[in-house]
Amino acid sequence: MNSIIEGAQARRAAPPAAAPQTLHLLQKNDYARWDAFVRACPSATFFHLSGWQSVIEQSFGIKTWFYYVEQDGEIQGVLPLAEIKSRLFGHSLGAMPFCVYGGVAATNDAARAMLDGAAHELAQKLGVGHLEYRGMQRAHPGDASWHTKELYVTFRKEISSDDETNMNAIPRKQRAMVRKGIKLGLKGVVEDNVDRMFEAYSHSVLRLGTPVFPKKYFALLQKTFGDECEVRSIYTEDDKLVGSVLSFYWRDEVVPYYGGGMDLARSVAGNDFMYWNLMQAAAARGCRIFDFGRSKLGTGAYDFKKNWGFEATPLPYEYKLYASTALPDNNPLNPKYQLFIKVWKKLPLPVANFMGPFIVRNLG
Repeated sequence: MNSIIEGAQARRAAPPAAAPQTLHLLQKNDYARWDAFVRACPSATFFHLSGWQSVIEQSFGIKTWFYYVEQDGEIQGVLPLAEIKSRLFGHSLGAMPFCVYGGVAATNDAARAMLDGAAHELAQKLGVGHLEYRGMQRAHPGDASWHTKELYVTFRKEISSDDETNMNAIPRKQRAMVRKGIKLGLKGVVEDNVDRMFEAYSHSVLRLGTPVFPKKYFALLQKTFGDECEVRSIYTEDDKLVGSVLSFYWRDEVVPYYGGGMDLARSVAGNDFMYWNLMQAAAARGCRIFDFGRSKLGTGAYDFKKNWGFEATPLPYEYKLYASTALPDNNPLNPKYQLFIKVWKKLPLPVANFMGPFIVRNLG
């Protein structure tokens, strides 16, 4: 009798079994709790926020799948994915196109595995050439089915709340360029629209021979992310546009993401002053990390950021091959695109701005 009673008491005292983890696709009524999870999850980035779903779908007409894993009513992990399907550049599923960081953000291994499984099944169903995760670290080290290649690096550096400390941290030659812009009376203005930013950006990418993103895309970024998306333009004393940069604010970080300069920028050290002006504003806002963003090895952007005293950190993007037999190589350094780039540079700006969005949506 005692053993029966003791067994019943033990059963009553045992904690209830945990509910199973379940996989879901993001719906509009889930946006708030999705973002609450992203903001709290240490491995999540600005590019995991739910707003990217509407931005990408509305800007480029691209299909997205935003998966999350839930247990006992609480989100345990998220994985935003989008499909690129192009005759020129291939068929891929990625986390995430148009974003420099991505992949699974989760609080436990079970959720991570479930999201990996969802991506694998979707890649097979769609018949893509490859699946791509844009993580800041390898998510599958030792797994031979996931490949990496050395192409991109990121530049991140701590900044101080003190302007003088930040200025002195810039190498001497680069510091002289910043001071030149200061002496010439350049000024930074926060814009409530993307008009001047698009003007400066489109001039810059044409010089590089790169297709332009649609203006609608930048406007949607500003509208969707609100105070976390800032457009800052640089002007001369007589209000001539020098350059402009669209930046994201995330936790204690600032991420200058899209920018460009007019022809005038070179003679007045406009780009140098622009990033210094942003650094000042970000430090005053409480930011302690300046994320100079992704660059390709062997490019001018890479050298520019190195000149600021930032150290390059490799971005080990991961690729899983399905219909493809080789890793993707859709970047301007690929020799097969050199003729296209030379021709594109010679286009009139209005023509490039009209044609660019039809091409860039296929690049991601």
